Order: sequence, then C-alpha cells, then structure tokens
Amino acid sequence: MGFQTEFNSVCKFKSEQELYELLEYGRGKMVKKQFRVFPTGQKVIAYAPDNRAVAIVRIVASIAEINFQGEEVTEVEMELIRKLTDEESRVQTALAHEMFFGEQQA
Repeated sequence: MGFQTEFNSVCKFKSEQELYELLEYGRGKMVKKQFRVFPTGQKVIAYAPDNRAVAIVRIVASIAEINFQGEEVTEVEMELIRKLTDEESRVQTALAHEMFFGEQQA
C-alpha cells in the first residue's frame, strides 16, 4: 500500500461520462484506482481518455480511501476554469505526449 504521485499538471479522465459532466456542469469528479496524490487547490490541464488536452481545471478535493469492495481508490473533485482553444489543445496535447503519454513504462 502506498501513494502514487500524479503528474504536476495532468488530470487524465478514464471515463468520457466524467469528463462530460465536468464540461457540462462546471464541476465534476473522477475516480482513480489506487491511492494517489493530487495537488488540491492547484490548476491543472485536464485530458480526455484519448490523451487530448481539453480544459484547465482546479482540484477542489482529493480523497483516498478503501471502498466497500476493498479496493484502494482516490476520488478527485474539480471545477472547470475554462475550456482550451483548439490551438492550446493542440500544443498541450503534443507536449503531454512527449513528456508523459508517449513513453513506454517497463
């Protein structure tokens, strides 16, 4: 059991539904497996499940717990600051691919 640290400026959604709720309602939540540390109060780039940068969000809360099935999970609550423009999305997506998503982990 231990905590994993997330990238300092990355908040990647695994579910299209969670991302839709954030973009539609301005607030949202995502659930990640394992215990993770998210920078509460910090603005970060949100990425769609296909690794495309979509928005700037502020992390409101990060709660790590063991759920009723005995799994380690972290719930992250966030608020939408703004959607990225097409150009911002293109640049951020390319940078994230080079820095985080494009690398193969051993």
